[in-house]
Amino acid sequence: MDRLLPHAERAIAALKARNQSIAVAESSAGGLITTALLAVPGASACVRGGVVIYTYDMRRAILGIADEEMKDFTPSTESYALLKARRLHERVKTDWTLAETGATGPTGSRYGYPPGHACFAVAGPGVEHATTLETGVADRVANMQAFAAAALDFLAEQVSRR
Repeated sequence: MDRLLPHAERAIAALKARNQSIAVAESSAGGLITTALLAVPGASACVRGGVVIYTYDMRRAILGIADEEMKDFTPSTESYALLKARRLHERVKTDWTLAETGATGPTGSRYGYPPGHACFAVAGPGVEHATTLETGVADRVANMQAFAAAALDFLAEQVSRR
């Protein structure tokens, strides 16, 4: 957690400076993004919550993304991360949402993405943006931490630009 805290502090500072709120939908980071945000003193001023969407059943139940909607999407892509961010944004009405999807390892995904592959997306005031991270390593725990740190940095960067 100590390694993630500086990343989360930057994101919280950017949100608090703008009096804006955030909700998170993560998968392969396993809740580390939300945990890091909540570890920052004063996080309750802007963090509304987070969910770990790790299975198709949870995707359907929590985000309301039906199987038919997934016909044009593959998990672990920027387009899927954007869909998750949009859907969470519609449902929870926060200023910002952050979504993460990826393959932590030690093997790649069944869709052909290597371990260490993650995509992040934000939906916020007048912006939707996504990016991809490739760590090049197969260490599951290291990738989870790297995904969380990169997602928090991505969030801070996007919020600071607005």
